[in-house]
Amino acid sequence: MLKKLRNRPLIGRLPDEIRFLRQWFDNPLKTGAVAPSSPALAKRMASYIDTSISGRVLELGPGTGVVTQAVINCGVDPMRILAIEYSTEFVEILRDRFAGATVMQGDAYDFEAIRQEHIDEPLCAVVSSLPLFTKPKAMRKRLISLCLDALSPGAPFIQFSYALVPPVPESEGNFTIETSSWVLGNLPPARVWVYRRPVN
Repeated sequence: MLKKLRNRPLIGRLPDEIRFLRQWFDNPLKTGAVAPSSPALAKRMASYIDTSISGRVLELGPGTGVVTQAVINCGVDPMRILAIEYSTEFVEILRDRFAGATVMQGDAYDFEAIRQEHIDEPLCAVVSSLPLFTKPKAMRKRLISLCLDALSPGAPFIQFSYALVPPVPESEGNFTIETSSWVLGNLPPARVWVYRRPVN
């Protein structure tokens, strides 16, 4: 116990980049990145949120909160943010940094349980930093479809990736895809894929 107490101040001072690298070494398929998203990428993701739409913003895989901060900067009240993070260390960091936001430890792919327990009205947006390409396409497709079902009509599921192709092609689902230009300030360069259900 004494050893743990002595180490805690040092852990609290660790840069986010070191935390990400450590989490990636521990579980690369869950963390998916060796560094947090850049502020430029986070700002691009948040720019697709229409703050006039009612309901919560659901963030999947927020890490240490770079995208969370960008979502708040674009005008979303922290009280409207529901964040689902797998890493218990990152959960503690997020709860400390974003007072008012609801931060839950859990697996985003267990979306049906998340919706049943925490979502009681259509969402304003889903913002995802999950490493979708580490999962089979069937799992990616299922998650995106379930998230779109939980969104207000026309509201976005926002996902970034480093890949040349979308996580799930437009031809394989009832949705449209909007693609951003490459964010070259991110390392590695990334772009944003925005999924929406067609509005009848």
